[in-house]
Amino acid sequence: MKKKQGLTLVFTGDGKGKTTAATGLAVRALGHDKKVKMLQFIKSPKRPYGERKSLQKLGAEIIQLGEGFTWTKTPEIHRQALKEAWVVAKEAVLSGEYDVVILDELNNALAIDSFPVDDVLPLAEVIELINNKPEHVHLVITGRNAAQPVKDAADLVSVIDVEKHYYDEGIPAVRGVEF
Repeated sequence: MKKKQGLTLVFTGDGKGKTTAATGLAVRALGHDKKVKMLQFIKSPKRPYGERKSLQKLGAEIIQLGEGFTWTKTPEIHRQALKEAWVVAKEAVLSGEYDVVILDELNNALAIDSFPVDDVLPLAEVIELINNKPEHVHLVITGRNAAQPVKDAADLVSVIDVEKHYYDEGIPAVRGVEF
């Protein structure tokens, strides 16, 4: 059996745990002295996310490139953030400097339908990046609503489903669990 290097893994679905799965993978990679970079497409650097604090302590690079929920700012602010994030993401993957690159919530960004994003974050370029990344780079893409072409290009797709969620009982996001 051929050993493949540079896998593409997609964590998607409506359940909780996509970023958590990617963070766990990052911890595992760091434990093997791999160089890890996580880029978060939706999360804003203005919020204190637990994964950023812990991964930085372990030696990973993690950058929030987003503006938060799409309804919190104007579409143009979000479009500019996505455009800049995509440039940073391509650079990180293609540099070959990292063993693991996590594009957290990229699927969410690609699925935005309240304003156009394909001109600043083209799905075709995402597929091209997956197909042309350096051989040793493991690429992890998270977020709800993964586009079928992304799933088709991946080596692994895990769909995280929700059977029961405390949000449905009116319990808000919990520090240390959600963020």
